[in-house]
Amino acid sequence: MVRVLGTREIAPVTGAVTRRFGIHATDLGILWDNGQGKLLAAFGDTYGVGWGGNGAGPAKGSDWRCNALAYSSNRDLDTGLRFDSVVARADGMAAQILERDRQADENTVIPNSGIAVGGYNYLHYMSVRKWGPAGKWDTNYAGIAVSVDGGDTWTKPPGARWPNSPKGDHPFQICAFAAEERHVYLMGTTNGRFGPAYLGRCGRYDVLSPAAYEYWSDGEWIRDPYRVTPVIPGPVGELSVEFNNHFGQWIALHLDEDRAAIVLKWADKLTGPWSQGQVVVDAKDYPAPYGGYIHPWGNDGKDIYFTLSQWGPYNVTLMRAELAR
Repeated sequence: MVRVLGTREIAPVTGAVTRRFGIHATDLGILWDNGQGKLLAAFGDTYGVGWGGNGAGPAKGSDWRCNALAYSSNRDLDTGLRFDSVVARADGMAAQILERDRQADENTVIPNSGIAVGGYNYLHYMSVRKWGPAGKWDTNYAGIAVSVDGGDTWTKPPGARWPNSPKGDHPFQICAFAAEERHVYLMGTTNGRFGPAYLGRCGRYDVLSPAAYEYWSDGEWIRDPYRVTPVIPGPVGELSVEFNNHFGQWIALHLDEDRAAIVLKWADKLTGPWSQGQVVVDAKDYPAPYGGYIHPWGNDGKDIYFTLSQWGPYNVTLMRAELAR
């Protein structure tokens, strides 16, 4: 059993510290090691000069980009998450790395999780058709983008997509990557923040092939994603999953909308059973929290580091949670 002893703020990740890259406001901060000694950080809707100053938008006149990507080499996380560079456009400001789908009714393209496997970097994303009430939205499909050069350039293979159903209930629209020796896993939810989490997997070299995936259902692996059974009960929003060598367990962070908090859960296996969630960030202390993405370079001790997003400031902060067995 793992207990949360306390959480503290380390330093801002975005905002004033990233304006030199044209990032005045953004969210998420999805972190992974690119396999070449660099940390990658993917962000959602990103704004520059002209940003409204509270929450996302407006898109017009604010240098809006659907997403952005930054690099870091700093391993002293108690000094913060400092960026060396970004994937940049011609003027040196952060570029949009995943382009919009001109063939779809699409509002934006939001990253969900990243992983490096076998020399390739993969970025799971969702094609958002329409934003709804708080915590709810509609997707066209989920997809996986790939980079063969460590994250500098990205392509979105049309075949690497999971189309949403007309009812909007496809179980793998917002996914977190995880990996073991033989498999890459997707822990997914339906669009929005209120459903449970489900589990899928493929061989390490089949990440871009939806037909190669199998899904966990009542103790066995099957081929039909619509017959999956939950591994983590809802509500699950913005999920992040990593194996922690110090505790010898899988650790998951996600937003629990009902509790208005980022919670931590653990399990011996990805298939569960997963523990009840312990609060690591409460909305009473950090209003409108979401995100909660584990830092892969600060995850193997008794403390973990993670990024936290807040809607009001619409920026990202690095946090540290102290854990004990």
